[in-house]
Formats: sequence, C-alpha cells, structure tokens
Amino acid sequence: MATPDPQPNSCLPLPGNIYLVGLMGAGKTSVGRILAKRLGKTFIDSDHEIEQRTGVRVPVIFEIEGEAGFRKRESSVVQELVQLSEIVLATGGGVVLDPENRRALRSTGTVIYLRAAPTELWARTRHDRNRPLLQTANPLAKLEELHRSRDPLYREAAHLIVDTGSQAIRTLVSRLERELRARAQAGPADASEHQLSTLD
Repeated sequence: MATPDPQPNSCLPLPGNIYLVGLMGAGKTSVGRILAKRLGKTFIDSDHEIEQRTGVRVPVIFEIEGEAGFRKRESSVVQELVQLSEIVLATGGGVVLDPENRRALRSTGTVIYLRAAPTELWARTRHDRNRPLLQTANPLAKLEELHRSRDPLYREAAHLIVDTGSQAIRTLVSRLERELRARAQAGPADASEHQLSTLD
C-alpha cells in the first residue's frame, strides 16, 4: 500500500532557538513576537529583560553607566539567555559588538539579520525618545554610521539575512516561517549565509 504524503506541518513547533539581530528600528521585537507564536516558542526581548532585572529603562542605564556599562550588562544577559531552549530572542542593536556574543548566538541557534536602509530605520524611529544613541543633532547620520560599522558584524553572525524593506510585518514573518521550516526539513544548515531577497 502506498504511503500517503505527509500533511503540511506549518502548525508544528520548530526545534531550536531563533535569534534576531539588526539595527534599532529593524523590527526585531515586532517580528519576534509573531514569529514565536507561529513557531510555538517563547519570545524574549533582551532589552526588556535588562530593564526587568535592573528596574530602570535602557536610556537611564546609558545615562548612569554609559554605553560600556550597558554593553557589559547586555552581554551577561545574552550569555544567560542562550542557555534556554525553544526561544525567539530579539537582541539589542549593539549585541554583535562583542565577539563572544556573536559566537554564542551563532553556535546555539539560528541567527536572522533583519536588514533595512538607514533612511527606513530613521522613518521608523524618528519619534522614539527611548533610543539613547539617536539623541544627537543628526540622528540619520548616526544611523548611517552605525550601519557602516555594524553591518559586517551582523553578517558575520547571521545564518539568514532578510531585507525588510517596506513589506508588512506579517508578510515578513510568513516568509521567515516558510524559510525556517524548509531549512529544518532539509537538515542542518551549512555554514554559509542564505540570502532572502525582498518581496516586490
């Protein structure tokens, strides 16, 4: 007797951790919440986790301890969170500055780089006063500077690179879910990055 074709498994949980990296405004938190629900995982935002533990907002930590102090806290939290199972983790934009963070993320889960042009990021963040690094006379120039310096680091850490463009969040999540499930069916991902082009 012929074996029936397996039914689509889009509702089944997907094993492993998912880590979202990218600059501020890339959509890591918005994408992460929906993606976690679809994949049957727990969503965690590293910045929110830091705020919960310290009892103060990220801008206050920057003001009191400086960026170096915040990065130290961030690294400690990330190194702890990657020990968890079945999570979708939205990381802070500067998490990749520490090579130990890059190694920890890449070796314990699938890293997805949500990439967007600085002009798009500026359009999304220009009214947000909770971005310490953008409290400058020229925030767009700061975003361009951050993109130049961090893009190579995001690429180094990433297994998947996704140009977010102007597509709707749910459209982007659907693309990611399909790609992740296809990769899971195909077996272990190879060491090279896999580029996802922006939908027209």
